[in-house]
Amino acid sequence: MGLLHPDRLFPTEPGLRSLARELHAGVAGLPILSPHGHTDPRWYAEDAAFPDPAQLFVTPDHYVFRMLCSQGVALTDLGVPRADGGPTETDGRKIWRLFAQHYHLFRGTPSRLWLDHAFSTVFGLEQRLSPANADRHYDHIAECLSRPEFRPRALYDRFGIAAISTTDGALDDLRWHAMIRDSGWHGRVIPAYRPDAVVDPEFPGFAANVAALGDLTGCDTGTWAGYLQAHRARRAFFKSFGCTSSDHGHPTARTENLPEPEAAALFAKALRGACTPDEADAFRGQMLTEMAKMSLDDGLVLQIHPGSHRNHSAAVLAMFGRDKGFDIPTRTDYVRALKPLLDAVGMRPDLTVIVFTLDESSYARELAPLAGVYPALKLGPAWWFHDSPEGMRRFRELTTETAGFYNTVGFNDDTRAYLSIPARHDVARRVDCAWLATLVGSGRLDMDEAHDLAQDLAFGLAKRAYRL
Repeated sequence: MGLLHPDRLFPTEPGLRSLARELHAGVAGLPILSPHGHTDPRWYAEDAAFPDPAQLFVTPDHYVFRMLCSQGVALTDLGVPRADGGPTETDGRKIWRLFAQHYHLFRGTPSRLWLDHAFSTVFGLEQRLSPANADRHYDHIAECLSRPEFRPRALYDRFGIAAISTTDGALDDLRWHAMIRDSGWHGRVIPAYRPDAVVDPEFPGFAANVAALGDLTGCDTGTWAGYLQAHRARRAFFKSFGCTSSDHGHPTARTENLPEPEAAALFAKALRGACTPDEADAFRGQMLTEMAKMSLDDGLVLQIHPGSHRNHSAAVLAMFGRDKGFDIPTRTDYVRALKPLLDAVGMRPDLTVIVFTLDESSYARELAPLAGVYPALKLGPAWWFHDSPEGMRRFRELTTETAGFYNTVGFNDDTRAYLSIPARHDVARRVDCAWLATLVGSGRLDMDEAHDLAQDLAFGLAKRAYRL
């Protein structure tokens, strides 16, 4: 049968499996919209060959190396670069053999689904990776990567991607997006405005970052009014490259709507580096509401990705830097946290605020009831640690009764791992078709409605929500 079972993730009951197959057949070939993700725009700009298999699948993928780290494998042995530039493994074949030796650790995980999908559909490998075949797999993948049809732009077409969004800091010059645009290539690669470095008083170098924002825009970012105007200018610059969304990765979902003098005073305190942790959180919350108000003017969709205790290991942060697999979900409040923003703009149907969560306990208790009544609020899909078959199903089970399907925004892959994008969308489409089949089989949905929903969940909702 090979690596991929044709009925993977479908119900085991024959009748429901048949319904899921039929629904999936109608959406399997739809184009991919990737409205939020972290692939590198440089890939599409330069269209250079990807490096060796280890640099493609292991070293940059925190889903992979965090699992191996949990079993005692040193990050340096996987080629993860050190912050101080110290020694780390550079032999791709050696890293790959270590990866193959520990491939069994991924049994039952979504990473295994994504990796097997890429090995099978992208590279035509049909044997499960193991120490015995590690070198053969490595050599085959390396040979494929040397061919033009395995370069980023060719894979964009092969994957059926209609549009893909990168995530770019507010201070980014978007040079790679400019190169893509100037190249005349047909692919649609757009930035998303991620201003964390200039809205978070606890971000390293915050005051210097705000000064750099002023230099970029010609605005006086030493004043509250000038600081807000600088954000408007940068958002307009991002929009000139096709940007349709902003993205905010805050520790909490807190929002504020302070009177202007209080907001200005808090900003001045942030610039001085004098904020308490609570005041820093309040300032981040104020900026979410300010960004929502800006969205009423420029149309950008506002995404809130809260609830991660980032860089939990101080030792790993010091040795390897940020985003090295040690981000951990935390409990998150939404009812009280979002109220100031929703009081200000929540009843505006011309605004889209997409809220994500890593706290599944909030689905039915808080998020679905909020999205089920406020016109501006929509629910992002199961995210990060819950981007899994079970996580997706739990999301549907816990939110649909209160928020329905049309207060959600379809699927986004939110990944740095380019070759996993088709796999992630395949998993989402199969899980949604399986869930819809159960609704049809239990008499809660007609088959024609299920077909319509399958199309919307796979493509239509994301297109509308992200204005693509």
